[in-house]
Amino acid sequence: MITKLPRWILWGGAVLAFSAGCVNTAALMGFTNLSVSHVTGNVSLFSAAIAHLDGRSILYIGALLLSFLAGAVLSGYVIGQRSLKLGRRYGTALYIEAALLLMSYWLYQQHDYLGQLAAAMACGLQNAMVATYSGAVIRTTHLTGLTSDMGAAIGNWLAGRRISKPTLGFQAIIWYSFSGGGAVGAFLYAKIGYGALFVPITIVLSAAFVYNYVSDRLPEKRQPRRKKHPSI
Repeated sequence: MITKLPRWILWGGAVLAFSAGCVNTAALMGFTNLSVSHVTGNVSLFSAAIAHLDGRSILYIGALLLSFLAGAVLSGYVIGQRSLKLGRRYGTALYIEAALLLMSYWLYQQHDYLGQLAAAMACGLQNAMVATYSGAVIRTTHLTGLTSDMGAAIGNWLAGRRISKPTLGFQAIIWYSFSGGGAVGAFLYAKIGYGALFVPITIVLSAAFVYNYVSDRLPEKRQPRRKKHPSI
């Protein structure tokens, strides 16, 4: 249960949720008309494609689901931990995510369906990168589980039970940030098409730079390690 939330987690979760909302809306409004951050809906479409023996949709949506999974695998490989802690390799993961989004933009511009796979991989990487803090599950690319957690917490509060208000507040911030990012993505897509992706690309690159700047100045990184002398 979260009792006090560090600002770097609060701001990081908010900006990443905003970025994911923007990416997902741009993908949905584009020529693929498919989500890149919501696995559940795509699994339903995948099941429908199987029911109708639509081979092309089976292959493409299946590849989309595997791309999200591959991004999560990459996140686990790079970071190696599920609990949030300042100093881990989040900066590296964010730079990879930005590169995937940039690749997605270029492919989308070529009207290449592989752009959708690159964007889904970026979302999978981001969603797995932000995992848990003080026992609370943190997700920034979709809202289903988060909304359920919020509803359960509100229900417990109405019943007079003790809840973690910082956790509920943080979840609400992520919810509104994702929604706001979606609104911005929709507005920009209507104006400049897939150029809307440069907003999340800029956000992710900036987050990577700021994180690495702060992380490199941690006390344990600034102090040189003393060499251990072998005992005589």
